[in-house]
Amino acid sequence: MLGYLAKRLAMTVPTLLLVAIAVFTLVRLIPGDPVQVMLGDTVDPAQAELLKQQLGLDQPIAVQFVYWLGKVVAGDLGHSITNGLAVLPLILERFQVSATIVLVSVAIATLIAVPAGLIAAWRQNSVTDLAVVGGATLLLSIPSFWLGLLLLLLFGLKLKWLPVIGYVPFTENFGQALAFVLLPIATLTMIEIGVLARMARAASIEVLRLEYVTHARAKGVPEWLVLGRHVLPNAFAPTWTLIGLVLGNLLGGIAVIETVFTLPGLGRLLVDSIFARDYPVVQGCLLFTAAIYVVVNLIVDLCYPLFDPRVAAE
Repeated sequence: MLGYLAKRLAMTVPTLLLVAIAVFTLVRLIPGDPVQVMLGDTVDPAQAELLKQQLGLDQPIAVQFVYWLGKVVAGDLGHSITNGLAVLPLILERFQVSATIVLVSVAIATLIAVPAGLIAAWRQNSVTDLAVVGGATLLLSIPSFWLGLLLLLLFGLKLKWLPVIGYVPFTENFGQALAFVLLPIATLTMIEIGVLARMARAASIEVLRLEYVTHARAKGVPEWLVLGRHVLPNAFAPTWTLIGLVLGNLLGGIAVIETVFTLPGLGRLLVDSIFARDYPVVQGCLLFTAAIYVVVNLIVDLCYPLFDPRVAAE
């Protein structure tokens, strides 16, 4: 067990280094001069050269990367060009909004999708199975932005039950904050139910065909106990892997949902920074998003022995 954990932790360091190299390279490939963006079109050449020296942009690419990586390790992602704020606190503030919506959505989707997939597998080829598969396929076929717009139109404009535009932090007013995030949470939940339910069903069907399930039934074990004790724990392992991938993708990629519902999250910060050519914020958001994806999947790998005894045995 300790060897498994040490191996996974050791693999994280080179992965994060490769991520840092990729992010640094991609940002350098973006057209445009960051100094000109900072100083404007009517820039004095002498002032531009001085700013380049201050930012280290006159150095070779390798030297710039080493200097930037040293600052990143120290927790300094630079300052925003547009407002002068430190990038890391700005990212962390926006990430709280994204993380709240994503974590709640994935948790609710898991609680609904895993039992639904298990029941569908148990009643394979029945009306229940067809209903679950049909519903999951329908949810997978709907674009998230379109579903969000439909929910806004119905509950925001037609019924006027929920607000359409804006956001209030939970620290200021819990009730109003909940009203603003209900629709984005509902949108992401319905989309992810389709993905997780199909995976849970496929994994459960595979486990139901194994010999120990047949043996348990032959011993007279009640069906609900067979499903809960023998099928669910073993079928949940691949679903858990998918949950990790979904979390990593959503935490860094819900810009569409945040734009539709005007939420000040990390994805919207990245989109706004790209339009404003705010390179330090773009670079910081990309690095932070990739690091979150790596860390989430590391946590999933570390928890995998809890769901799959074969991994713990190895």
